[in-house]
Amino acid sequence: MMETHPLEPFFPRGAKILMCGTFPPSKKRWSMDFYYPNFINDMWRIFGLVYFNDKDHFVDAAHKTFHLAELKSFLISKGIALSDTGREIVREKGNAADKHLSIKSHIDLKSVLVELPECRDVATTGEKAASVVAAITGTAIPPTGQYMECELLLSDGSTRSFRHWRMPSSSRAYPLSIDKKAEMYSRLLLSDSAVSAN
Repeated sequence: MMETHPLEPFFPRGAKILMCGTFPPSKKRWSMDFYYPNFINDMWRIFGLVYFNDKDHFVDAAHKTFHLAELKSFLISKGIALSDTGREIVREKGNAADKHLSIKSHIDLKSVLVELPECRDVATTGEKAASVVAAITGTAIPPTGQYMECELLLSDGSTRSFRHWRMPSSSRAYPLSIDKKAEMYSRLLLSDSAVSAN
């Protein structure tokens, strides 16, 4: 069954970083109506570690969810936008694993970057998402935790240079400790360009 992405892009004004996963899990696994909604996904714990040295900073343990209003305000303050690389997908095995997702239509990055005129860092959170951006830009997939310099002709005719960062998946199925993941994410989130944006 074909699925269309259920969330609107989260594009704060002046965003400097665009983070792209692949596609949300099935709705039954959501703890909130936002990106990385599964309570056992560690993305927002990684953010807690990077910025507050506390993996539970955004965690609402009592309700097994995240403090969404605080999280959104924080992302706006840091200039971090969110979308996913898959717009329409088929779950070949019925689960959320990237390796079993077939992307039928992908993000229109050439138009998205027009909407985000100050974005100079695009981060993909996993190999499949990274492969989509690499295909769009005609560049190699960066090593995990590193970036590739890219240039893209946008839908308005302008050209944008940006860094494509390949970050580790925030899924607990990805074989890396949360501390190591946070260390890699900090290279992006606390990089000179990201910090100077805030």
